[in-house]
This record gives sequence, C-alpha cells and structure tokens, in this order.
Amino acid sequence: MTADIRRLTPEISVAPQIAIEDLAALEKAGFRTVVNNRPDGESPDQPSSAQMEAEARRLGLGYRHVPVVSGAMTMDDVAAFDAALSEAEAPALAYCRSGTRSATLWAFTQAGVRAPDEILSIAQGAGYDLSGLRPYLDRG
Repeated sequence: MTADIRRLTPEISVAPQIAIEDLAALEKAGFRTVVNNRPDGESPDQPSSAQMEAEARRLGLGYRHVPVVSGAMTMDDVAAFDAALSEAEAPALAYCRSGTRSATLWAFTQAGVRAPDEILSIAQGAGYDLSGLRPYLDRG
C-alpha cells in the first residue's frame, strides 16, 4: 500500500491522497469506511469521487464524499464531515491532498468534546501542526 495512514483515534485515521489501488489494502487493514474530502478536479492526477466510490463499494467499504475547498473550509463543511463520520462504520479513513484538511475537519468536530490541548496533541502525534486552530478550539 502506498497510502500514508496517520491514526488520530481508533475510529478515524487521515491520509494524503490515496490511489484506487490502495482501497483493497485499506479494506484488508480493517478500515470500513473511506471519506474523500477533495473536490473533484482539484488536481489532474486525482481519481474522481465516482471512481473511488465504485471501487470502495465493490470491496464492501462504505464511502462518503465531503468535498472541502482548500483554504475555504466552513462550519457547514465541518457539520457535513461530522454527519458522515457519525453515519459511517468505523474505523474510517479520511483523505485529502495532504491530510491536513481531513485532520482539521476532525479537530473541529472534537471542539467542545475534547480539550484543545488534547486535540492539538493528537493531531501533532499524527504529524499535523494544527496549533493555528487553538483560538477556534478554545471557543468549543
């Protein structure tokens, strides 16, 4: 598998862009759901959501597409991501171009559930510096 899987919690991991071929390995690794946070056409080398969904479903994986424009995340995006995870069978893998958008979405879903220091520590442990989110997480 070429995917760079970074575990946040037992229920959710994040990764940079995965390939269609990675889906079988994800299924074998025990993932039950894949969440795609990239809008179609964000870069010419990414597979479309329809292609990813078809292969995920063929393998028996759940699939959700919650496209978030890089640098333009909204609270509606966070709510859609939270809803997708709450409906998804765990463990889930969320991915985007670098994994940062997916980690950020997760962090916002945890505001008010976990302490800001814990959220930031979990993200840091997975290789994502989300310290810039602290003012938003403190508001929880």
